[in-house]
Amino acid sequence: MSSKLETRRIQLLDTTLRDGEQTQGVSFSGSEKVSIARALLQSLNVDRIEVASACVSEGEKQAVAQITSWAAEHGLVDRVEVLGFVDRKRSVDWIVSAGGKVINLLAKGSEKHCREQLGKTLEQHVEDIEDTVAYALEKGLRVNMYLEDWSNGYADSPDYVFGLVQATQHLGIGHYLLPDTLGLLSPDEVRESLGDMIARFPDQTFDFHPHNDYGLATANALAAVEAGVDTIHCTLNCLGERAGNASLAEVAVALRDKLGMTLGIDETRITTLSHMVENFSGKWIGANTPIVGADVFTQTAGIHADGDLKGDLYVTKLGPERFGRKRVYALGKMSGKASLINNLDELGISLSKDDQARVLERVVKLGDSKQIITSEDLPFIIADVLQSGDFEHISLLNCYINSGLDVESTASIRVRIGDEEAQGSGSGNGGFAAFFDAIEKIVGATGFVMPALIDYEVHIPRGGKINALTECIITWEWNEQDFKTRGVDANQVLAAVKATLRMINLRMHADAFENV
Repeated sequence: MSSKLETRRIQLLDTTLRDGEQTQGVSFSGSEKVSIARALLQSLNVDRIEVASACVSEGEKQAVAQITSWAAEHGLVDRVEVLGFVDRKRSVDWIVSAGGKVINLLAKGSEKHCREQLGKTLEQHVEDIEDTVAYALEKGLRVNMYLEDWSNGYADSPDYVFGLVQATQHLGIGHYLLPDTLGLLSPDEVRESLGDMIARFPDQTFDFHPHNDYGLATANALAAVEAGVDTIHCTLNCLGERAGNASLAEVAVALRDKLGMTLGIDETRITTLSHMVENFSGKWIGANTPIVGADVFTQTAGIHADGDLKGDLYVTKLGPERFGRKRVYALGKMSGKASLINNLDELGISLSKDDQARVLERVVKLGDSKQIITSEDLPFIIADVLQSGDFEHISLLNCYINSGLDVESTASIRVRIGDEEAQGSGSGNGGFAAFFDAIEKIVGATGFVMPALIDYEVHIPRGGKINALTECIITWEWNEQDFKTRGVDANQVLAAVKATLRMINLRMHADAFENV
């Protein structure tokens, strides 16, 4: 069917800041909301954003006011929308006072909701809607209208749904927003129900707002476009109540690749925005999350790496470069020669075929024991396999770190560099900073320049006890290239110390290769 679809411009409405904030445990601060809104509109270039619900709190109003003020300065305020309620003046006044220009009115889209929640008939509900819409238009707002629980309403009380649209279509409503509020629909049901709505009301504009309770939100979004809908609602990282909303990344990419639709977003910014929302929400996505997950451009099987090396045999439209990312070839028990070669090339290391075979054997053996192996581990594995006695250029002989409340931390360390010992001390705002100061002085005396530290991560196993191992991963930058080193220890500071020493050894070893 998709091959017969005409190419259309599909709009995306991102509701991360409104519906996404209904995710359990998620509450964005005002500054976080402003940052996300700016990134969505200016960096990702989303068509519309829904940023809040009216009348929630004074803090929420201030955040909306900051967003609309910035958006107005950049000619984007008409793309900022706020959920409002059928309460005549209250929601409208709140939105207007916050600088909003668009209200998304939440009406009851099923007869059951109207009767049992509001205790009203359709006619009474329509009268209230008429009053609120008239007041909104009087105050200069554009009006869209949600039909809350529309999917159930269409299934259980279609005459009510048709009557609601029929009775309000003359009021000046711009878009009717049709939500699958409980995520109940299948793609076939979406095509049938939305196709019917569009056929019955050809002069109206409908958006589709899918939820992901059956894991069908992306598929349902595609079905909605096939039915004729031109705007899909979604969130970053699938945030939303229960199983979440449709994923912006999945919907955007699938619409382009599977239906040939045109969209306005900048795909290279999707991952950056995903990470921003991860950090602000505290909800971390799975490593295998499509498009944005950490591992989705990692080839693990050796046969796949071999196919890529010999002719891009496993390359698809979902190339990492499209999203500003890089392909990675994992090392482990399933690795083959091609996986090793790709990682060696990335590190700029050349080995003979015999040495490659010996290193690969060790990689597979380590992987079989469930050890995590990264490309940064390769120089150490190579040195061990080739019995390179001089690889451990620097080793820690002793380390004493002292920290206290409201006092600067100090560190005293003794190391072996080559055949000689050296010692030094340092201070800083925390134990690791003190160690870093001390080690930088020691290696600096040898002419070694420390790479820039650009990211610092600490991971503790879920359910871990107080003596659980801590993993520290530090990202460094050298010659405009990023690389990571890892340290593991029950002491968080010593884990960072080990990661730093590993970085120094890695750089010294790379220098040794370059000087051969």
